[in-house]
Amino acid sequence: MTYRSPIQHCRACGGAAVYRLPDDGDTKQRAICTVCHTVHYENPLNVVGTVAALGQRVLLCKRNIEPRWGKWTLPAGFMELDETTSEGAARETDEEAGAQFEIGPLFSVLNVPHVGQVHLFYRATLLSDQFNPGFETIEARLFSEDEIPWDDLAFRTVKETLVRYFSDSKTGVFGLHCIDIV
Repeated sequence: MTYRSPIQHCRACGGAAVYRLPDDGDTKQRAICTVCHTVHYENPLNVVGTVAALGQRVLLCKRNIEPRWGKWTLPAGFMELDETTSEGAARETDEEAGAQFEIGPLFSVLNVPHVGQVHLFYRATLLSDQFNPGFETIEARLFSEDEIPWDDLAFRTVKETLVRYFSDSKTGVFGLHCIDIV
C-alpha cells in the first residue's frame, strides 16, 4: 500500500486538482491543477531525533500526544523548514526532553515508505541527567539496555535504532545504519 494524502486543490490558484501522468514524460501520477496546470509533487516527510546517552543509558520520552500516547520513544519529530537534519534533531531533543547535550554524528537512517517518511537519528552525549520535558512528553528518563520497555516502544524505527545502538556500544564502534521498514 502506498501512502498518499490526496491533494484536492491547487496550492497556486485553488483550482481542482486531479491525479494523472504529467505531459512532460514523468512516469508517476501527480496532482495536477485543472485550471493553471501546476504539477504538485508529494515527497516524504523527514523525522529527526537523537539517541542521547549518558554512560550506558539512553534517554527515552513517554509520549503525551497521539499517535501512541503513553508509549516510549527516542526524542524526535518532524523536521522544520530552514533547519538542517542535525539542527532539527537537536531542537526536538530540547523540546521533548529539555535535555542538555552535545549532538554527535548521524547514526541511523530508516526508510518508512508505507507512511511516506524517512527517520534520521543522531548520536548525542548527555551532559546531565536532569530533564525538563515539554508538553509532548509525560516523562523523560534514562534506561540501560536491560531496562528498555521493549514492548512499550512507540515505533519500530525506535526499536531498530536502539537494537543497533546497543549492539554497536558493546564493540565501541558506531556505524551508520540504513534500514528499510517495509
